[in-house]
Amino acid sequence: MQQLIDILHHEKCSCVIKNKSGIRLCHQRGVKDLLELLKNDPEVLTEASIADKVVGKGAAALMILGGVRHVYAYVMSQPALELLTASGVKTEYTTLAPNIINRAGTGVCPVESRCAPCKTASECLPLIEDFINQIQK
Repeated sequence: MQQLIDILHHEKCSCVIKNKSGIRLCHQRGVKDLLELLKNDPEVLTEASIADKVVGKGAAALMILGGVRHVYAYVMSQPALELLTASGVKTEYTTLAPNIINRAGTGVCPVESRCAPCKTASECLPLIEDFINQIQK
């Protein structure tokens, strides 16, 4: 995992994924990369280890649905930690936050907020897809 954390820091990417085929760097903001991988290239996530800057409940849900086995985050939300742990995903973090804050710093991240009432990763998926679809319009 330390190799992934080092790459995350030095390459200034948003997320680093290591699976049996190699290492992939992600650069989009939020959960876009994870959602695109889950929908279009899901084997990248299967049994993968991930180092990410920020992991909220939405990102955690996508990782779980993709079959990720180990997650490190600079910042992880308590709801993300609970969802990952309940799904048997090994977790590590530098900072555990009550919630992920939006980019403006004015409140809770919109994906974190939408996923708050969800009990499972599967419940989060349509909410995340709807949010991404709305912001891309």
